[in-house]
Amino acid sequence: MKKVLILVVILAIGGVLGVVGYQRYLQRERDDANGALRLFGNVDIRDAALSFHDPERLATVQVEEGDRVTAGQVVATQQSVRIEAELVAARARVTAQAAVVERFERGTRPQELAQAGARVHAAEVQVQNAQRVVERVRRTAATGAASEQSRDDAEAGLAIAEAALQVERESLALAEEGPRAEDVAQARATLESMRAEVGRLEVSLRDTELRAPSPGVVRSRVLEPGEMAGPDRAVVIVALTDPKWIRVWVPEPELGRVAPGLEVVVRSDSFGGREYPGRIGFVSPVAEFTPQHVETQELRTQLVYEVRVVVEDPDDELRLGMPVTVDVASARAK
Repeated sequence: MKKVLILVVILAIGGVLGVVGYQRYLQRERDDANGALRLFGNVDIRDAALSFHDPERLATVQVEEGDRVTAGQVVATQQSVRIEAELVAARARVTAQAAVVERFERGTRPQELAQAGARVHAAEVQVQNAQRVVERVRRTAATGAASEQSRDDAEAGLAIAEAALQVERESLALAEEGPRAEDVAQARATLESMRAEVGRLEVSLRDTELRAPSPGVVRSRVLEPGEMAGPDRAVVIVALTDPKWIRVWVPEPELGRVAPGLEVVVRSDSFGGREYPGRIGFVSPVAEFTPQHVETQELRTQLVYEVRVVVEDPDDELRLGMPVTVDVASARAK
């Protein structure tokens, strides 16, 4: 029995030593000769499906599949005849309303004031003349030479002349006072609304040009001229190449050796081990088990964290999806 117990203890100790040795072997496989952490991953694939803001018929598609595009380059255009016509009409309305506002702000012109004063003077003369007629009719009516109807007609004419004089005096007062403040405010608000409409149409006109958001390669040309293009239909799909990311996975025991901002060296077998400088840009706060893309056998059964590396590739040699090796030349995080 003692021999069996001793044998079990020896086997247990041997198993523990074997596990420790295997872990150290994996550590040596991950680390290079200088002690840097070696990780494996791929050049990340990021696509942008480019579509227009407003629905309209497609006029031109200026790129083909495989073409390289720069940031801001026009890749497609929509027909713009309708928007251009609406913009011309909107600008004309702004011009007309601006004239209305200017007229209100300047107030009544001197010539208009003079005309209003002349009309008041003419109305005063009419009142004076009507008063003299009434006085004559009353004198003759007292002697029986004029009828009561004549007297009533004369008095009615005087009342009409006096009312007309009052109207002209009020018109002169309004002309001297100028437009009401609320009328001026309304005219200004209307002008601003019309200007905003012009701005909206100008934006819509600019949006008829579809531009690449950043450098990349056209992966797919989806629509052709003559088809309807809008926000729900991509015209082209661009694989973005700037900034260029490398996606790798770090086992949980090595998580302390990586941190955002650390410098790394990226290598690819396709270019004879050429080195590309980079830095760690993102370390996932969430662990995952069996990532979608595994690079080594031990990663299949380990708890890992996704790490994204920003790599400098001025000659654009690294292709999207290409497998690469990343060396993190740093000690454990302090």
